[in-house]
Amino acid sequence: MKRTLRITALALSLVLSGCAVGPDYHRPAINMPLHYKEAQGWQQAAPQDDKNKGAWWSVYHDPVLDGLLTQVVISNQNIASYAAQYREALALAAQSRAELLPSVSYDASSTRSGSRSSTTGQRTASNSHQAELSASWELDIWGKLRRTLEENKASAQASAAELANMTLSAQSELAQDYFQLRVMDEKIALYQQSVAAYQRYLTVIENKYGAGTESRATLAQAQMQLESARASALDYQWQRAQLEHAIALLMGKAPAEFSLPVAKLDATLPAMPQAVPSQLLQRRPDIAYAEREVAAANASVGVAIAGYFPDLTLSASGGTSSSVFHNLFALPYRVWSLGPELSGTLLDFGATSAQVDQARAAYDASVANYRQAVLEGMQEVEDYLVELNTLQQEVVAQQNATAAAKESARVTRNQYDAGMIDYLDVATTENSSLSEQQNLLSLQSTQWVASVALIAALGGSWQATQ
Repeated sequence: MKRTLRITALALSLVLSGCAVGPDYHRPAINMPLHYKEAQGWQQAAPQDDKNKGAWWSVYHDPVLDGLLTQVVISNQNIASYAAQYREALALAAQSRAELLPSVSYDASSTRSGSRSSTTGQRTASNSHQAELSASWELDIWGKLRRTLEENKASAQASAAELANMTLSAQSELAQDYFQLRVMDEKIALYQQSVAAYQRYLTVIENKYGAGTESRATLAQAQMQLESARASALDYQWQRAQLEHAIALLMGKAPAEFSLPVAKLDATLPAMPQAVPSQLLQRRPDIAYAEREVAAANASVGVAIAGYFPDLTLSASGGTSSSVFHNLFALPYRVWSLGPELSGTLLDFGATSAQVDQARAAYDASVANYRQAVLEGMQEVEDYLVELNTLQQEVVAQQNATAAAKESARVTRNQYDAGMIDYLDVATTENSSLSEQQNLLSLQSTQWVASVALIAALGGSWQATQ
């Protein structure tokens, strides 16, 4: 008994003073530039994906968009799936934490058995009643359980980042679809106005053709121009419907359950930042996910290394056993046991070493993935910064071209009404004006989409604080 107690005391001292085998985690170094090529103010910073980004879409000041985006977190089924996976990861971490502590179990049984002698034919029967309480504790001398907990906690944090990444992706996709749909409404409205104008011209030309003052070729040209505009308007109609369906799906609704009435785009395009704080890139959830995967892989190396060392478990049990139930808890019928158990592998022909090599290789791969995620994040920000900067200038140039095309069409119509030119010249300038207006709307659509993409590339905001 004293020997057992001494062993127990020694084991307790070992577990209290023991250190976890395997490398302690340090975030892999990233060679980040002091500033971005396309914007000033970038500096190296530590991940801040846990910072509250708030409602990043509020910079657009669109109440309809606000209402749509709040539904994404509530009803999107992909997000619901990742949220469930996150809860599962939290539960696994909680289970690993519980394994550091002793476990207590109980067992109770009551049986009746009988037999019959083959020689005398006499029957005998007996009762057996047992009650037992047992406890066991695996002492984490080498840190295997602590490394497992560390791995599962990092995996849970990675799952949280994955959930945040899916949420941000769904929200940014909905915002981009919304702005494209609103611009599509403007394109459809433009074609409807053109159809009405072309219809009026066709009526005038039909009257002139009936009077013999216009040729059949002019009438055919006017009819072609009208029907072409109608076809283009119908083409945009199904594209708008598909964008509406995509928004419904992102909100977790069937397309038949959702409709977005035609309305003018009443939002504010935020000005592109002249200097973007460096820490915003580190708020990207995909980068946080990759970094937490490195931490989990690092902990798994320690778990694998712990396989070289034996496991020490303390166990104790006590109970009673009697053939008579009312004597079950009487002192003479009590039994107990107490002692340590040491278990390990003497020979595995390199299996443990192979597991350590696998864990180290997985860690190296996760480090490479993390660094690649940072590089890709930097590229995305650079791409969207230069795109927005160029689009800003391109839109101004296209606005000037559109204004010139409108003026040319106006002058040509006046000349035709005055009988100075043929309708073919009117049709040409009208088509040019319509084309330039559509090009302007397409550029503006790209500008809205790119602004959302930049905010998403920066992890949900380009403002330093919320």
